[in-house]
Amino acid sequence: MSEHHLMIIGADRVDADEASEVRSPYDGRLLGTVPAGTTAHLDSAIAVAGATLAAGAIPTHERASILDRLADSLTAHHEEFAQSISAESAKPITTARGEAARAVDTARFAAAAARTMGGELITMDASSAGEGKTGFVKRVPVGIVGAISPFNFPLNLVCHKIAPAIAAGCPVVLKPASSTPLTAIRLAEVLLEDCGLPPGWLNVVTCPGRTAAHMVEHDDVAMITFTGSPPVGWNIRATAPKKKVSLELGNNSPIIIEPDVDVAAVAAKLKGAAFGYSGQTCISTQRIYVHVDIATAFTEAMAAEAASLKVGDPSDPATDLSSLIDSGETDRVTSWIDEATAAGAILVCGGTMVDGVLAPTILSGVTDDMKVSCIEVFGPVVGIATYTDFEDALKRANASIYGLQAAVFTNDLSKALRAADVLEYGGVMINESPSWRADHMPYGGIRDSGNTREGPSYTVREMTEERLIVIQA
Repeated sequence: MSEHHLMIIGADRVDADEASEVRSPYDGRLLGTVPAGTTAHLDSAIAVAGATLAAGAIPTHERASILDRLADSLTAHHEEFAQSISAESAKPITTARGEAARAVDTARFAAAAARTMGGELITMDASSAGEGKTGFVKRVPVGIVGAISPFNFPLNLVCHKIAPAIAAGCPVVLKPASSTPLTAIRLAEVLLEDCGLPPGWLNVVTCPGRTAAHMVEHDDVAMITFTGSPPVGWNIRATAPKKKVSLELGNNSPIIIEPDVDVAAVAAKLKGAAFGYSGQTCISTQRIYVHVDIATAFTEAMAAEAASLKVGDPSDPATDLSSLIDSGETDRVTSWIDEATAAGAILVCGGTMVDGVLAPTILSGVTDDMKVSCIEVFGPVVGIATYTDFEDALKRANASIYGLQAAVFTNDLSKALRAADVLEYGGVMINESPSWRADHMPYGGIRDSGNTREGPSYTVREMTEERLIVIQA
């Protein structure tokens, strides 16, 4: 029998009048149910978080120790979390195990951020008015953090919000993705029951997305951290102009491939970047600009890599791709593929369903105005276009509403440095895919891709305010 998982508000496990089902995107089996939280539940969680903050901070050394214990617990429960991720998100189990391992890093880096968070001494007598005064800046918690997490990394992206908040000393009200809430609830249970996080510092309300708007608008919530689609994210920013709003949004990651590279090696590297978790990551490789001299060889190599991928049941360790998060997304991505081929793109491989899963798809002859190029696909689709002039390729890569990460493959140092200067993205990868991320680096974008940098030490800065203290001698 599937289990009913309760919300967490303070020290209480809380139910609601109605429940929502959580089903496997792959085979539709019922994994569990969660309460359909209401605005009243959000009000209650925010009130508890406010009272917890007012009661006094957890000492910094203890916050760091809680996060170290979280890393230990995530290690001990590694397979449990991997199975949970895989079941509710249809992430292949091998990939889910990688996510569970990354979450350990995220917790460790947050513990380090807590221990090294410092202030600044101001040389007050640099001004004649400041003679006899001592000034310093300390970092203080921003207040209650409302966290809204996405479906595609049900553990690690929740950790990227919760762990820095604990490090910063901020209580959290978490609204997990409606399709993948079970892993988030289990993470909260581990923190509260195994790691010594006192009640009230983490509250989990499983409510619909439209209900979460109440948290965005609530006067007592100081900061919203959101990962998801650009339209929703920028609407949050517009709705809450007086709050801190940290947004991690979408991308249509471009890659430029120069003719001086090892074509087979680049194709092998891009296999996972393009098709890992069926392209459902913000930095999934989407636009490939390949020099015309190697276009045929690269396309053939990329098609061979795609053909080597196994699609099917996410619980099978051999599976590389499984179902998209829901059938509506599958229909949308398929329609974009059909639209591109109708406009002249060539279907190199894929575009069909295999065992109920959309196969890895490569399109060549893609033009920059096709949806599969100019809008984030969030599916197992890459488009290949050709170029002859490197500067033109840089301009085409930049011609995007997004700006998260981009990449160039070249052995020409001057071109690599030129790309680093010219590509207007939050991150530029050289001889690495734009889909690469380590959890402590400053990760984030510009334009429609967002307005912040994540990575625990950077998120802690966002979740604290600088307070100036001046003392008259």
